[in-house]
Amino acid sequence: MNIFDRLNSGIETRSPDETITIATLLAEALPTEAILTLEGELGAGKTTFVKGLAQAMGIQELITSPTFNIFNTYDSGIKTLIHMDAYRLNPDSNAIDELMLEDFITPPYCLAIEWPSNLGELPWPTTLPLEFTISRDEKHRIQSIAK
Repeated sequence: MNIFDRLNSGIETRSPDETITIATLLAEALPTEAILTLEGELGAGKTTFVKGLAQAMGIQELITSPTFNIFNTYDSGIKTLIHMDAYRLNPDSNAIDELMLEDFITPPYCLAIEWPSNLGELPWPTTLPLEFTISRDEKHRIQSIAK
């Protein structure tokens, strides 16, 4: 079963390392240009997942949530990773236009957006929408929510 099929069914992870491994597998299967949306509550593993994407792209920099910067750009030479955290943005604003993200999106790239619902309608097609949840027994789950 490929990584996309596994994500469609949902994947449980029991540690940050397992979440990173799933992201690494996905990064290797993504098209040259990809936009991922990462929905889920605080602490569900979204930023850890982005760390796995970065690892697969050969990015050596420390990956942290860009909550206050809104987005960070990492250029690995393999692919540019743009990690966006829209947690603090108002869905009714024109934030997506004001951020001028188009200036930073140069192929090949992967744009990973945490809290995408705070951006309203995205101007680009989403490659893969993902939902991150935590169960009562602290297991984390990553699942594609593609329609």
